[in-house]
Amino acid sequence: MTEASVFSPDIPVLGGGDLAAGRVFCVGRNYADHAAEMGDAVPEPPFFFIKPATCLVVRPATLSYPPRTADLQHEIELVVVIGKGGRDIARDRALEHVAGYATGVDMTRRDMQAEAKAKRRPWDMSKSFDEAAPISAITPAVAVPGIEQAALRLTVNGDVRQQGHVADMIWPVADIVAELSTYMALLPGDLIYTGTPAGVGPVARGDRVRAEIEGLEPLDFTIA
Repeated sequence: MTEASVFSPDIPVLGGGDLAAGRVFCVGRNYADHAAEMGDAVPEPPFFFIKPATCLVVRPATLSYPPRTADLQHEIELVVVIGKGGRDIARDRALEHVAGYATGVDMTRRDMQAEAKAKRRPWDMSKSFDEAAPISAITPAVAVPGIEQAALRLTVNGDVRQQGHVADMIWPVADIVAELSTYMALLPGDLIYTGTPAGVGPVARGDRVRAEIEGLEPLDFTIA
């Protein structure tokens, strides 16, 4: 944790107010090109894992390089913000439960994850560590009616690493919300990181990362 980082369960909402963040859910392998680059089959349905809310870091200027890895990697993701809770939510009503969206990056200790996969162990620690879930301010859903067609792009030191469109997701937002709600009741403030397109790769200390999703506040941070 660095002094420049802002750790808080409260995320600002553009237009006014804050949201008290709840649980952080993540969707695995929700872009076919990313599954292919990782050498994985496309799951049916995409699976979920959880990061603790303490991984969140809001609008960071710097992001600390975590311990116990030599291969820290970036994954840009659209973040869905739940505004109205529910269980067994119907797909055609799922977007009524979405309050807004944000730009997020799922930081991953890739070497640790690869070792865990090889040994058939859980890979929670490869995804859950301090500052593992940087996030922008929240844009209300009504302000981005075309989010399902939005472009995503992540650059490192100005070089494009990841680019794609939200429309490339295997499971769109409504499907994700509906499916996740069959496992447990969703609650206001829950966040869902929806998966990443191809192009994930390593970052080093001093690298400047910019994550952009069309219509949303971008993220700009330096690895410290």
